[in-house]
Amino acid sequence: MELLARDKIEPKKNTMFVTVDRIEEETLRDDLRYYFMSPCEKYKARRQIPWKLTVQILKIVMITTQLVLFGLNNQLVVSYKDENLIAFKNLFLKGYSGVDDDDYSMAVFTKESVYDNIFYVIDQYFQIGQLSVGPISYAEDDGKPLPLVICKEYYRRGSVDPSEEYFDIDAHTETVCLTVDPKLATAWKTDNASFFELDFYRLISIEISFQLKGINLQTVRSFELPDCYTFAVTVTFDNQCHSGKVKIILDIDAVSSACKNWKISGTAHKNTHYLLVFDGFVILVCLTSAVLCIRSIFLAIRLLQRFSKFCLKNYNHKACEDDQREFLNGWYILVIISDVMAITGSILKMKIQAKSLNSYDVCSIFLGTSTLMVWAGVIRYLGYFQKYNVLILTMQAALPKVLRFCCCAGMIYLGYTFCGWIVLGPYHEKFEGLSRVAECLFSLVNGDDMFPTFAEFQQKNTLVWLYSRVYLYTFISLFIYMVLSLFIALITDAYDTIKRYQKTGFPATELQLFLRAGKDLPLLEGEEDAGGVENGDHASMVSPSVMLSCCRRVLKDESVVLIS
Repeated sequence: MELLARDKIEPKKNTMFVTVDRIEEETLRDDLRYYFMSPCEKYKARRQIPWKLTVQILKIVMITTQLVLFGLNNQLVVSYKDENLIAFKNLFLKGYSGVDDDDYSMAVFTKESVYDNIFYVIDQYFQIGQLSVGPISYAEDDGKPLPLVICKEYYRRGSVDPSEEYFDIDAHTETVCLTVDPKLATAWKTDNASFFELDFYRLISIEISFQLKGINLQTVRSFELPDCYTFAVTVTFDNQCHSGKVKIILDIDAVSSACKNWKISGTAHKNTHYLLVFDGFVILVCLTSAVLCIRSIFLAIRLLQRFSKFCLKNYNHKACEDDQREFLNGWYILVIISDVMAITGSILKMKIQAKSLNSYDVCSIFLGTSTLMVWAGVIRYLGYFQKYNVLILTMQAALPKVLRFCCCAGMIYLGYTFCGWIVLGPYHEKFEGLSRVAECLFSLVNGDDMFPTFAEFQQKNTLVWLYSRVYLYTFISLFIYMVLSLFIALITDAYDTIKRYQKTGFPATELQLFLRAGKDLPLLEGEEDAGGVENGDHASMVSPSVMLSCCRRVLKDESVVLIS
């Protein structure tokens, strides 16, 4: 009787376990199908609003608007600084032509010209209030104008006689400075005559520095409060080469701050409060977007763990790397990074508008990069359309090969860069520095500026001139006719592979076979029936979202085969 009772009970237990496993499998399959659906499919399946898509669209509009507003304001700041730099060069540099020479503003070649330009800078500084047409005045500290500072750097001791090929130089340098009060403009030259007795063979440089104040009044037309600026002006007489050519360099460092005493009448008003509210709303939207993406990543990790346990339990092996990559969506990482950068840039922008910060460049980098990433993230949603998905899959398939190819080609490119710099640098301005050589070669690869590069080589040294011809001809032939052709061939090959898979079917991974199991799903656009499904043998026609690298395929005998 006990044996009969045991036989009656055990089949019920086995049936219950099979039913539970079947329910868990179907639940997992439904969750995976829903996770990999497009936003429109999710809405049709469960009438769930695609919040991530809605937030991304709203974020694109808001971040782009924010960038445009900041860019327009930044244009005013940049133009104000650039025009002041030009004005200062014309005010303080005697005989300035209006065009800089390479990395310096102008150059002088005689002692008299050096003295004239030094005294000219100082005299113009003392008369700045009467000369400048802009709102410029001396910078003050506790009501007193800041002095002008003149520093000269020279070798401590030395004597030179080129005719006898003799020199005696102490390599140690000394710096002596002189301060001149604008109120003592009449007697500064006679009181400090000994300071301007220069030994040019020992002189390295003379630096004249002073500070001026200015107000950017053009922002009134943009309904914003004008900023007050402090310009740290530096005029340098560079004699390091001791070649008979003294370079004169004028540079400014502009720092903005909120004006202390101001009054505006008429239609202009302060509208920074509205911009601060808008920036705060942008930060809120970006935080929402980041939270939703982080939530999706956690859900994906949980689904991956469930699917991995299912594979271990039923097939005694882990999920293949291609299946795991399907869960780890790189678009979410891109969106999170763009959100962080947008939040950081918005905070910096709010501080700039509140006049507590003036890091326009840093803010521009954060806002610009975040906008770039936000617009690049739109590609993910274009991938749900068949025609756009071909381009996206082509980029995904070609990227690994292109990167490996670029590493190999980069080695040759670097070799040409170093070679051109050391051999051709003394004879051509485009090869004077490593960065300039790299830029020149990149232009040549793209077919730009070829003839001037050939023609501008100096023929002073016949050997170097002949070498330059061999160098340029081999580089252009190698990179245009071979490297670029191979680069295009890699992308074309990936595109042909994608088109062929769309006609014949993509290789199936375990994940996609698992998702198609148990349902007679219609074939996707571009798929063809490869013979149907018999006795659980699934066709290798799957969604084109599968990666094109090594995949696993489950056959009738449950063996695992690696295919390319």
